[in-house]
Amino acid sequence: MCIHHTFVPFSSLISGPKLFAMMKRAIFTGLAAATLLSCSVNKKINSATMETVPASLSWIQHTNIYEVNLRQYTQEGTINAFAKNLPRLKDMGVKTLWFMPITPIAQKNKKGTLGSYYAAADYTSVSPEFGTLEDWKAFVQQAHDMGFKVIIDWVANHTGWDHVWTKTHPEYYEKDSATNDFKRASGMDDIIELDFKNPALRRAMIDAMKFWVTETGIDGFRCDLAFWVELDFWVEAKRELQQVKPLFWLGELDPLDNADYMQVFDAAYTWKFMHRAREFYQERRPVSSLDSVLQEYQQAPGMQAWFTTNHDENSWNGTEYEKYGEAALPLAVFASTWPGLPLLYSGQELPNTKRLEFFEKDVIQWTGNYQLHDFYKRLLTLHATHPALNGDDTKAPVQRISAPGAENVLAYLRSKGDRKVLVLLNLSANPAQFQIPAGTVTGAFTDVFGGNQVNFVQSQSLELKPWQYKVFEK
Repeated sequence: MCIHHTFVPFSSLISGPKLFAMMKRAIFTGLAAATLLSCSVNKKINSATMETVPASLSWIQHTNIYEVNLRQYTQEGTINAFAKNLPRLKDMGVKTLWFMPITPIAQKNKKGTLGSYYAAADYTSVSPEFGTLEDWKAFVQQAHDMGFKVIIDWVANHTGWDHVWTKTHPEYYEKDSATNDFKRASGMDDIIELDFKNPALRRAMIDAMKFWVTETGIDGFRCDLAFWVELDFWVEAKRELQQVKPLFWLGELDPLDNADYMQVFDAAYTWKFMHRAREFYQERRPVSSLDSVLQEYQQAPGMQAWFTTNHDENSWNGTEYEKYGEAALPLAVFASTWPGLPLLYSGQELPNTKRLEFFEKDVIQWTGNYQLHDFYKRLLTLHATHPALNGDDTKAPVQRISAPGAENVLAYLRSKGDRKVLVLLNLSANPAQFQIPAGTVTGAFTDVFGGNQVNFVQSQSLELKPWQYKVFEK
């Protein structure tokens, strides 16, 4: 087997406080990634251990993910207050609700006034900041009755300093030989490392995850920094939990660097594309710079989650409009139409142009005017209902379309039998004339945003204004 020996620095994949914490694992992960990537760029990674999505989870292939920041969503910051937004989100086309951690937050060595969601004090209860376990159970039932799926953030790698296990099971933690105390995570002084070499810890972690499935009925997990935790733990956890209920597994990792983890996770992040898109906009790079990365993802296992913002990016690196400017909406169209799953963050439907504080109360500035509600409704509904937008590109392949003189237009066709979706994104500040090659697209299509019928002949020329996007369905 031919091996890539190039080490990809983490700074190119993720930034903010998590970057510093990742450095302690950078060498190990870089070497591991080097031994896992095949030299072939023409074939998807194919492993007997890679699982296919069972029929009971086929809904994943057309779902979308809406990340809920409970603390900042309402003035109350509670489960019950958020529940009032369900009718609006349902109308917008949201399918899967991902809640940032709802567990109690550790107080010892906490960050800021309120502390981090990701420094847990207990794995099997609800933070009083957000409500009660009964509130959560009632919410999940309400969400299910309305047709939503609900997944929760799971932080397996570490806990806060005063997690209940620090007193009841201190042997679950790694120790710092210099201080003989718990081992803090590099760059994150409010969290301490769990020891996954301890079988008892693994058993307790799986039992805690199972609690939320059996007692509250959730539909899956978004696993925080999943590649920090040993792969064999996730394999064990999934094997056992799937016996309780088929679950959706979303991993915070990039399959370009952790392909082996995709034997567990149904979908994963796209950090490399996220950073390349920022460089594309801010440094005025050519569209071909995006193409090269997209080709890499097409060879990666599993489905990708595409996003223009999330809780880390918004708080630490800037809003989607700071990062992408006029490209933000075309990139949102891309996220809903390229193979994979669209991932949204609280407030994008406004749009939200504010960086939200992470450790303090800083409510989203809801105005009652959801300017992008209909924009996202069209995209999310199309993704959920059109067979050509299956998240699995082996079921609905993508064909990149190019035209002379329109190098700044990202155009592509998704197909499933005779059902098709044509997407054109002018990713530049200049108008573009796009000549669709003869025979590429024919027949009657509907303009998704305009509503009018367009009959494509053998060759069709379309005008695109600066940063304009067009989507046609058949």
